[in-house]
Amino acid sequence: MKKYSFFLLLFAFSFYSCSDYQKILKSNDSELKYTKAIAYFDKGDFIEASTLFEDVSVDFKGTDRSETVLNYMAKSYMGQKDYSSASEYYTTYVKTYPKGKFVVESKFMIGYCFYLDSPDARLDQSATHSAIAAFQEFLETYPESDRVAEATKLLDEMNDKLAYKAYFNAKLYFNLGNYLGNNYESAVVAAQNALKQFPATIYREELSFLILEAKFEQSEQSVELKKLDRYRSTIDEYYNFINEFPSGKFRKKADKIFNESKKIVKE
Repeated sequence: MKKYSFFLLLFAFSFYSCSDYQKILKSNDSELKYTKAIAYFDKGDFIEASTLFEDVSVDFKGTDRSETVLNYMAKSYMGQKDYSSASEYYTTYVKTYPKGKFVVESKFMIGYCFYLDSPDARLDQSATHSAIAAFQEFLETYPESDRVAEATKLLDEMNDKLAYKAYFNAKLYFNLGNYLGNNYESAVVAAQNALKQFPATIYREELSFLILEAKFEQSEQSVELKKLDRYRSTIDEYYNFINEFPSGKFRKKADKIFNESKKIVKE
């Protein structure tokens, strides 16, 4: 009986709350809607809040309250985890109020919305590129902001995601081997390009070792005419690798590649 009474009370409260919201929504009192929208937002009822803010935005257009409403709308969509819509509202705010009181926050949040929408590295990275562009613009425009450290961290994370995607693509070439062409060379080029584009990436060691490994495999499967030159190139690459990562996680594998390459060259 107690459990039944609890659910009955919960249903009654939900029905009353829904009925109260519908009355507010149908009201012509913009001030009431605005006040209630803030109250819903503060409670975490972001769908109700965004609907009411959207409703009164026309009434407050051109007034001092307009930019506050626009900011709340963006935040309400953030609360709903609708980052695409939130980004659009933050962008609209920046365009409408380039010197507004929420412009610094909005500039940062545009990048943050794209950051949150950035998918797995193996998928399309349009959102990642948009996040990088937005964070770079934020850092250039507001170098003294207290969110510079956070923006820099997120920017580095997005660049690392692109670097990992490049590593993943280079690894695909490596795994293809000589299937329908010299994919080892393609793996080397792809990894080298990634290192040029993202020199400070956390995947630098993986990319560097992949270059060494791809050169070695290319030597192993090469025609006799090119074998020696390719083994020599592998040895040169080994020295480049251990100079940068003398105690790295791939050191044993690198040493094995070196010893086998050196043996062939001596012979």
